[in-house]
Amino acid sequence: MILQQYKIVFGGSMGAGKSAAIQSLSDIPVLTTETMNTDVNAHQKQLTTVGIDYGEVTLDNDLKIGLYGTPGQNRFDFMWSVICKGAIGTVILIDHSSMNSLQDLEFYVSAFADFTDNMVIGITHIDEKPEKITTIYHEWLAKYQKSYPLFHIDARNKKDVLLLIDALIASVEVNLEKLNQEE
Repeated sequence: MILQQYKIVFGGSMGAGKSAAIQSLSDIPVLTTETMNTDVNAHQKQLTTVGIDYGEVTLDNDLKIGLYGTPGQNRFDFMWSVICKGAIGTVILIDHSSMNSLQDLEFYVSAFADFTDNMVIGITHIDEKPEKITTIYHEWLAKYQKSYPLFHIDARNKKDVLLLIDALIASVEVNLEKLNQEE
């Protein structure tokens, strides 16, 4: 069933692992809209998402969450607001091995901030560029006074992706607590 009470969106750069993250976490076969990648200048991967990826995960407390993956290419940004509608938050994945990973972080955080205040960031493919420092992401968050949780993960590893989901849910709970205290 595609309509869920709870929904989490996976956004971020092309090739960062959005489809892999959903595949690693989903309890059901993932619905994908992958097709041949025609933008090999952006990324060398063979297939790319052009619509959505959809999966479901049931957490320990029988909470069922719909997992929605967005296309990473900017030309599909018109779909992001539609996919994000009703989501409790967004997981932003950034490919560390990309030449423009810091610019990608800035772009996707800014773009998805239009749709949600609840974000968590996962930096992927660190093993492909071990010589590239990883503190640049924390420094960027500090410079722009962003307090989103940030983790270095392998999107194919279920435990790593669950860490992102747990952090996002905790962030939602903290924000709800703040709202209740203000009332």
